[in-house]
Amino acid sequence: MNRLEGNEFSLWSSYVYSITRISLDPSKAYLIETRLSALLRDTGSRSYRELFDKVLADNTGALKRKVIGAITTNETSFFRDTAPFDLLRQKLLPQLVDARVKQFGRAKPVTLRIWSAACSTGQEVYSTAITCRETLVDMSKYDIRILGTDISDKVVAQASYGKYTKLELDRGFPPEKLAAYFRQDGPDYKVSDQIRALTSFRTMNLLEPFSFPNRFDVVFCRNVAIYFSEADRRILFDAITRVMAPDGCLIIGSTESLTGISNRLDPKRYLRSIYYQLK
Repeated sequence: MNRLEGNEFSLWSSYVYSITRISLDPSKAYLIETRLSALLRDTGSRSYRELFDKVLADNTGALKRKVIGAITTNETSFFRDTAPFDLLRQKLLPQLVDARVKQFGRAKPVTLRIWSAACSTGQEVYSTAITCRETLVDMSKYDIRILGTDISDKVVAQASYGKYTKLELDRGFPPEKLAAYFRQDGPDYKVSDQIRALTSFRTMNLLEPFSFPNRFDVVFCRNVAIYFSEADRRILFDAITRVMAPDGCLIIGSTESLTGISNRLDPKRYLRSIYYQLK
């Protein structure tokens, strides 16, 4: 495998930061070497500097998109960590539904908006949709939309398509529920139409200005801000608070904390989970 030489790490780390806001220190040089090795080979580049020059010279943006897809971490699984989905099922959904019924009554379907801010290949979005369907049961009483966003065009396209291998499903999806929410498509499995109908996906950089037509009742932003600088984490979570409903809930990764990052959010504890609400 080719190695970074001279000032190649500095060039690539600055470029990666400029397009993704992922902050890489020299100890992460191996990430560039391993994740860009295939692109190095595919473009016929003899060094990471040559690849860098080709990316900058590509006016179509295709190589830039491939760099984003390669660098961004896409580690995910269905019902990852389980605790956030227990929290959603046992606490947040019942709490939010009760609040909306008190506000607006039952004359119209109860509206809930959920955002998976770094959805990767979609497992978190579909796990959330399944949790909503199982918890609320009669979906005719609810107007639920779950948005998944990610910086990588490639993973957003895969998430939107909703097709997974048996190996991907074996990582977290209860096998006894497979027939209820997936249909077999050759050797792979596609998410059922009743679940996909609750979802939508789009490409988005979390550190560029964003706005939405509706505020979100629940925001998942798990295990993405850990790759940002402290200053960028502040920018991100400040922006997220502006698109949350007044009683909305933010769920971050189990090893993450907003201490010293946001003074607009209060931590709340429920069983094994911590979530945040606006002060």
